[in-house]
Amino acid sequence: MSTSHTTVDPSIFKAYDVRGVYGETLYPETAYRIGRAAAQYLNVPEIAVGRDMRVSSPQIAEALIRGISDQGVNVVDLGQVTTDGLYFAVGKFNYSAGAMVTASHNPGKYNGIKFCRAQAFPISLDTGLGDIRDLAVSGNFAEPTKKGEITRRDVIDDYVQHALSFIDVSKIKPLKVVIDAGNGMSGLIMPRVFKYLPCELVPLYFDLDGTFPNHPASPIEPENMVDVQKKVREVGADVGAAFDGDADRMFPVDEHGNLVDGSQVTLAVSNSLLRKHPGSTILYNLIVSKSVPELIEKLDGKGLRTRVGHSFIKADMRKANGIFGGEHSGHFYFRDNWFADSGLIALLIMLELISVEDKPLSEIIQPLDHWVRSGEVNSTVHDAQSKLQALEEHFGKSAQSVDKLDGLTVNYGDWWFNVRPSNTEPLLRLNVEARDQAQMEQKRDEVLAFIRG
Repeated sequence: MSTSHTTVDPSIFKAYDVRGVYGETLYPETAYRIGRAAAQYLNVPEIAVGRDMRVSSPQIAEALIRGISDQGVNVVDLGQVTTDGLYFAVGKFNYSAGAMVTASHNPGKYNGIKFCRAQAFPISLDTGLGDIRDLAVSGNFAEPTKKGEITRRDVIDDYVQHALSFIDVSKIKPLKVVIDAGNGMSGLIMPRVFKYLPCELVPLYFDLDGTFPNHPASPIEPENMVDVQKKVREVGADVGAAFDGDADRMFPVDEHGNLVDGSQVTLAVSNSLLRKHPGSTILYNLIVSKSVPELIEKLDGKGLRTRVGHSFIKADMRKANGIFGGEHSGHFYFRDNWFADSGLIALLIMLELISVEDKPLSEIIQPLDHWVRSGEVNSTVHDAQSKLQALEEHFGKSAQSVDKLDGLTVNYGDWWFNVRPSNTEPLLRLNVEARDQAQMEQKRDEVLAFIRG
């Protein structure tokens, strides 16, 4: 659907945030109307606004801020900040709501807005974003009696200190650490973090550049991890990590330059936190390796399996007062960070673990991880629901257990798979895990052949 600049295209409102192409579906005028709508709907005294380094972020943030203040709500302008830095600011300084101008890992032409309430509680389509959309589209704004005030605040140094409070800095050894910022927001924050650590920081692409001249800031794709892997091997680093554009997700590599997946990070962080806080509850989404609940049980923690997606895991964490939550997708959540995700905190805990155990990362993870994973394999299907039903009928008969917490999970004991439909496309996403590589590949191919048949 084409839109004039003054109308709002409802399709840019996604499950968890606003996302569109700047100059095609998202304009400053759109952001202005979304600002007015958010201010009116949320009905709060003030909203903190941050932005990433995208080329269009200053224009989108300026229009959003103008919309919020024109609707009579005060704005705290945080300037350039990471998404986890915005969540921190909302929690720490008791702001009633927050808005982050970012399109996360998307290519440079995209931009968007993530919203949260007080205490960094996420706002998704069914918890308010749909209402903000309807107001923005209709333009039925009440006329406020006065404009809101705009103040500025830099929270990055406060956030750095907060992140460092999760570890004992005195225990950190002089490790060599490669960080690939992908020209995203971690390029701004990492030098300030490493100032307090005895480590040697080897920076890759720390210049903030929303055109992403080196590679997309989307480290979940293995091709975007090649540079950090190469650099770790080249300089003999102890560990490396790449961050996405708004720096809330973190993807590590070990001392050999091998990829460390989200399940392995969840294992390492759980291992560290359960030793410090015995008996704590840890959450993991249902695609995370079976090694995670096995480890939690072994260390006398409480494990809680949850649906995929940050709004589900954060809500479940609050209910269970979980100390930590891990997802396969590089999102890591911490209770003492207002249940919000932070790639930075996860990285710091891993640096502490490598230092305290006095072992390379690969040797820390290897005894914890007893399963082999396929990673997510997508297939285009015409009718996802009937395909899921057929999968259940075919594979469910001889399985130990079948559940539908999120899509379809079929467990045979020595191997299992989950298939779930995409929120946004006609896709089924398959994850398979087994005891060894050969079995995993055989079962993956068997289930894929059925899905694609």
